[in-house]
Amino acid sequence: MGNIVAIVGRPNVGKSTLFNRLVGMRQAIVDATEGTTRDRHYGTTDWNGCEFTVIDTGGFTVNSEDVFEQAICRQVKLAIEEADELIFMVDVETGITDLDLRMADMLRRQDKPVHLTVNKVDNTMRQTEAYEFYSLGLGDPITISSMTGSGTGELLDAVVASLPPETDTETAADEEETKVPKIAIVGRPNVGKSSLTNALLGEERNIVTPIAGTTRDAIHTYYNKYGMEFHLVDTAGLRKKQKVTDDLEFYSVMRTIRAIEDCDTAVLMLDASQGVDAQDMNIFHLIVKNRKGCVIAVNKWDTVPDKQSNTMKEYTEQIRQRLAPFDDVPIVFTSVTEKQRIFDVLKTALRVCENRKRRIPTAVLNEFILPIIEQTPPPSIKGKYIRIKYAMMLPTPTPQFAFFVNLPQYVKDSYRRFLENRIRGEWDFTGVPMQIYFRQK
Repeated sequence: MGNIVAIVGRPNVGKSTLFNRLVGMRQAIVDATEGTTRDRHYGTTDWNGCEFTVIDTGGFTVNSEDVFEQAICRQVKLAIEEADELIFMVDVETGITDLDLRMADMLRRQDKPVHLTVNKVDNTMRQTEAYEFYSLGLGDPITISSMTGSGTGELLDAVVASLPPETDTETAADEEETKVPKIAIVGRPNVGKSSLTNALLGEERNIVTPIAGTTRDAIHTYYNKYGMEFHLVDTAGLRKKQKVTDDLEFYSVMRTIRAIEDCDTAVLMLDASQGVDAQDMNIFHLIVKNRKGCVIAVNKWDTVPDKQSNTMKEYTEQIRQRLAPFDDVPIVFTSVTEKQRIFDVLKTALRVCENRKRRIPTAVLNEFILPIIEQTPPPSIKGKYIRIKYAMMLPTPTPQFAFFVNLPQYVKDSYRRFLENRIRGEWDFTGVPMQIYFRQK
């Protein structure tokens, strides 16, 4: 990761709106409700050929007894420590508040560039009102409107001018970073997704509370430790559609679905004390529908009472029965709080990523599969014999096979599953959905 710029300020001054404008997409949820942004949210942008990372943070408060606001403040302080530069956002509509003064005092003590940015300046009168922010002692205020984009060019000019030049090594590292696989952690609310992310990273990357719905955005983190390299994506919990009542949760759900669509492998977390319910199956089917790799992580295994030597085996069989017909999915039993087998989840997910990229040459595939087809051909239909000539693996991002047949319309799904099982028995496609097509020859 190269140069980092953090956007900080009190609640509801427009930090997420500016973040979305800089990264060029609606990556962070924007809402008038205070405390919408909770975790640190990373994105990349470039200006005049200079690329850098932007951090969106939650609203800074002091002396709050609210569990979320206390956690948000810790995240803001971590972002300030991590960043090379800071964009301090204030709101011209409300003027200088006590929180602005407290934060300005904190930022003056930082030995890094701070760009005082006055938001919502979209007319001449507000341009004049912005002069009062000189009293914060942070230099010339830059006036912008993050909603319309007015003034953001001047802000980016100032940011880029203060950034240290990026070395060739950092540029090469950033290019390599974009090529690594993406692993998304998904599941119902309160199954331990953010706790797993924090345990793997060894830091308080995401806010964790016992309250369902704590995570709202899909939080991306680059991981490069112990010989493993990938992007880790923590997501909001997915509840049943009829239980999603407010706009914030709706947008959280959409971010989670997008994370599944963009990832290579999804880690579906289950609560061992609750078993597999209908919503878990809905999320699993969403992963399979998007042809993503899948790993099942059964969390809170330490809370299961009266475990016997075969309890894990019986639990595994119950899960596989629910997943059928696609049950070739690795299952890892974990306890995030006890740090049990959490790195097994990572290793398994990376193995599934490799399985997803596996390619079989046409000659090798036919040498294996044609004798099996000859020995166990498709059953004849209405006196017509089905003959499979040859097969090939299609040049697609996920495993897809085409079998060329004289009568493709008569091949049953049971024979499709028979061929899939034989291919899976010969090559390791564990955790990866497979598509088999029958085409006219």
